[in-house]
Amino acid sequence: MTGKPKSSQSVHKFGTFLGVYMPSILTILGLIMYLRFGWVLGNLGLIKTIIVVLIASSITFITGLSASAIATNIKMGVGGEYFMISRSLGLEPGGAIGIPLYLCRTLSVTFYCYGLSEAILALWPITGVALPSYTLQLITIGFIVIITVLSGKSAKLVLHSQIPIMIIVGISILALVIGVLSKDLQSPNIEATYLTAPEGFWYVFAVFFPAVTGFTAGIGMSGDLKDPQKSIPRGTMGAVISGAVIYLIIPLLLAITGALTIEQMTDPEAGVTIWTRLAVFGPWIVYPAVWGAVLSSAFGSILGGPRILQALSMDGLVPKFLARLSRSGQPTIATWISGAIAVSAVFLGGLNTIAQYVSVLFLTLYVAVNISAAIEQLIKEPSYRPTINIPWYISILGAIAAMIVMWLINPFAFAFALGIELLIFIYLMSKKLEQQWGDASTGIWMHLGRYALLRLNAKKIHPRNWRPIIILFIRDLKEHIELVRFTEMLGQNSGLLTISKLITSEDKDELPLRNEIAHEMQKDLALVGLQALTEVHVVTDLKYGMNQVAAGHGIAGIKTNTVVFGWSSTESGKIKELEIIGELARSGKNILIAHINKPFPKKIRKRIDIWWRGQENNGDLMVLLAYLIQLNNKWKKSTIRIFSVTHSEDEKQILENHIGLSIREARIDAKVIVILAQPKENVLDILLAKSKYVDLVFLGLARETNQIEERVIFIDKILSKLDRAVLVQNNGMESEIPIIFGPTTSKS
Repeated sequence: MTGKPKSSQSVHKFGTFLGVYMPSILTILGLIMYLRFGWVLGNLGLIKTIIVVLIASSITFITGLSASAIATNIKMGVGGEYFMISRSLGLEPGGAIGIPLYLCRTLSVTFYCYGLSEAILALWPITGVALPSYTLQLITIGFIVIITVLSGKSAKLVLHSQIPIMIIVGISILALVIGVLSKDLQSPNIEATYLTAPEGFWYVFAVFFPAVTGFTAGIGMSGDLKDPQKSIPRGTMGAVISGAVIYLIIPLLLAITGALTIEQMTDPEAGVTIWTRLAVFGPWIVYPAVWGAVLSSAFGSILGGPRILQALSMDGLVPKFLARLSRSGQPTIATWISGAIAVSAVFLGGLNTIAQYVSVLFLTLYVAVNISAAIEQLIKEPSYRPTINIPWYISILGAIAAMIVMWLINPFAFAFALGIELLIFIYLMSKKLEQQWGDASTGIWMHLGRYALLRLNAKKIHPRNWRPIIILFIRDLKEHIELVRFTEMLGQNSGLLTISKLITSEDKDELPLRNEIAHEMQKDLALVGLQALTEVHVVTDLKYGMNQVAAGHGIAGIKTNTVVFGWSSTESGKIKELEIIGELARSGKNILIAHINKPFPKKIRKRIDIWWRGQENNGDLMVLLAYLIQLNNKWKKSTIRIFSVTHSEDEKQILENHIGLSIREARIDAKVIVILAQPKENVLDILLAKSKYVDLVFLGLARETNQIEERVIFIDKILSKLDRAVLVQNNGMESEIPIIFGPTTSKS
């Protein structure tokens, strides 16, 4: 829910310079530029320093291009980088990156304010009066409160306040240029010394790299921009390029000055004093510039963090009240909560250690942005039409480079960052969140599906590759959930189930809601922990429609081979069902009529009975289906019994040997029971005596097409007296169904 702006106080939108470029460039030209450039140059020499700048800037340049490609392809909303990733990779990956990113931005406010307080106290005159031990924390809290109040009041006020800061930073760089050129010059030192960095080149690189980050500060303002699709690429890439140019000029200036020795530059305690010694009007310009740069970075974090929290709230990942806006369009509640977290972090202690973990966690954003752009390019969605195109392998290179930098900064932090994001991702996946937009993950599966289908279509399906590809016709999913549960068991981990609902032109209320009905069916399945494809077909006639849908259902190597019906509750429905089955048999589809009178039992040991007459190869399919059910966890300890009835002692022995040998060769564990019936004994009575209370019973379904009314009566008599029974008709070709029993001489 968002606050409604009043006419006198409308929401202000920003352009490229004020909304993107300025917060990005000021975050790039931050504290490390003033504190660490001399140290980097003194240890590496000019050539390797330039190499460090070029490598680091290349990573940010590639990431900036990837972000620009995504931004120019979608209509950007609030949330910046989180919005990009969630709309590209999906809600769960977006949340896994967005939640830590929000915390990183919020903790960054604490770090920057802490650094600002330390910089100010460093100039405190030395007197006999000692400051209280809590002075640093108190000043830090004061700065956090001030910037939180300003950003909560108006983003316009905060961004305009950065204009004088930008001017001061620019003047400090100009003062350095003038100061260096007005003093003695020397030939630049190009040799690495590693005087205070014995760990070597990559250690220095890891220390310097955070200097080029922060260019995404402007992207975080995506929801406050007049035209994000234009402003984000222009402002972001402008900040990255101009930052890289400045970072190439500064080491060149420091390298040619004769006013500093190598020892002075490599002194890790020298920090900002290198600038104050070289720049004209040194401390009077440099210190305000340093304070301004740090303050600007803090402003960038306090503007970006709450907007990520607002976007997370709008997507349902955090409470909805956090998305509320003030009359001026500011996420005030999210801002105040962010400020409170930042204040709390002041009392954590050990902020330098935490800062490394935050830096590495923040770098996972680079990885995610680059991977998002690469995936969008690889899957070739027709909707992916960015105005800025970047080859997928360049984005992948940027992602790999960012991961290497994470490892260089701190291997433990690298493992921690990936671990915490993986845990968040798993948690969000378990929540089964509903996403309201399309993303690249769907395209990935479609791309993989397309590849798999083309490969399948080029291959001949061998009997050893047979698996149940099932279509279940159902009118009301909730009403027949036990039937769905049974059918899903047949294909769990091995086959594929499609639940099809047919509607006719008479169903006027349902006609315009076909997609919604299929989606609701998915929700109903998820509630009971079942998985299946769902679809809705519009047909002119139910009988004709079932034949048409079932006969042509499937694609490439996954053509539907089994059709499942529930036994109708009306006389006319039962007759129509048998007529449909007779017609479907000619299309080579296996037929199952399942009648579930009672829910499946929860007991561990279950029994499955198969009644085999030795005709029409129905027994092959029944045994195979029973075995597939045994693959389900809840049916692993079930036992299979195969019954056959004969009136001859000789044939009884033949059947026992034949069926026993067949199931052993098929490697299926089952108990064979051949019953010798008396001449006048009714087979139905024998069946009920043995299987009336069994958990699941399979029976063969003859292919007779005449005397349908009599068949309905006979089937009714059987199904009504069994708890759970399935009539099976094997219409598959021998090349499709693996033969278990083989031919037999039995006539029973």
